[in-house]
Amino acid sequence: MPLVTTEEMFKKAYDGGYAIGAFNVNNMEIVQGITQAAKKCNAPLILQVSPGARKYASHAYLMKLVEAALIETDLPIALHLDHGADFEVCKSCIDGGFTSVMIDGSHLPYEENIELTKRVADYAHERGVVVEGELGRLSGIEDDVNVSDKDAYYTNPDQVYDFVNRTGVDSLAIAIGTSHGAYKFKPGQEPKLRFDILKEIEDRLPNFPIVLHGASSVIPEFVDEINSFGGNMPHARGIPEDMLREAAKMSVCKINIDSDLRLAMTAAVRKHLAENPSDFDPRQYLKPAREAIEQMVERKIKTVLGCDGKA
Repeated sequence: MPLVTTEEMFKKAYDGGYAIGAFNVNNMEIVQGITQAAKKCNAPLILQVSPGARKYASHAYLMKLVEAALIETDLPIALHLDHGADFEVCKSCIDGGFTSVMIDGSHLPYEENIELTKRVADYAHERGVVVEGELGRLSGIEDDVNVSDKDAYYTNPDQVYDFVNRTGVDSLAIAIGTSHGAYKFKPGQEPKLRFDILKEIEDRLPNFPIVLHGASSVIPEFVDEINSFGGNMPHARGIPEDMLREAAKMSVCKINIDSDLRLAMTAAVRKHLAENPSDFDPRQYLKPAREAIEQMVERKIKTVLGCDGKA
């Protein structure tokens, strides 16, 4: 099966009250763990690549890894650019075989965000590629995205219809309480999604797919395992999985997951090397890392996304 866009995926997800997982990929083991879980669950899938991942692994290597995943799984898979910072990187990914791109103009003034997003959407649509835009700013750190708490702000529901109508985007990333990275909340601060804002956005954009970035739950057992084997992450916390599942039953059709992948992989590697300190074979410590990713993604598909059996 060739790569697909998210258009049909999102229509089915919206109507069915579930979301598609968008998992960030950086190397072979991560791709394998994610896609093996999706195959086991017969779930549709979005593999997404950040600009940082393209720098790390290179565009060509990532494309071939995704091509191998298509051969191995025969699942509907979309390949998405996560947080494209400018027109040039979006154009490069569109021309290079991606089926979906995100242009992140959320740091720009409103009118400049519209202008940039529309330019990307016009170019992409002429080539059969779908586009995700963003309104509102999430706090936290992910690759080159670094937004302080004072610079973060919720999406304004009064702007969403105008933004979508003028840019022509196919989906919209919003800020309702999620955050990038593993340190999403300060000690004593309660995780919270603004479902009131999501409902207002739904009312203004009926039947339109909404995206949540920074939606890793920072699964406690992975954090505990990292800490027990020499890590130092006492305040790592994320959005509870039941809140994300509730959002997936509404208009949220795409939920981005990256930090939980990193935590699962790191916990498995730390554990293996602590228990086998003389081991220097990457295959020995990357195998349990791949298995940990597979188990975590299967959990997300079944308990958070609700897209198992939907491929």
